[in-house]
Amino acid sequence: MPIVRPLNTDQDFQEAVDRKYKIRIFKDNHLVDSGTIVIRFTSDTIVTQSGVSSLGYHKREECEFFEVRK
Repeated sequence: MPIVRPLNTDQDFQEAVDRKYKIRIFKDNHLVDSGTIVIRFTSDTIVTQSGVSSLGYHKREECEFFEVRK
């Protein structure tokens, strides 16, 4: 059964970057991205990558981020 943990703090996001955890991103209660990894983050934006040239920029205050581990 997978472990789903919310990512809220800078420490949570840094751990996701370091360990390359796959995450799910929700906006307005809709899944907008799944199976992507965090490559960078600031206080405003989370940058994700799901493929070689597939980058996503998500506003931190508009989205919810969850780590998914098996």
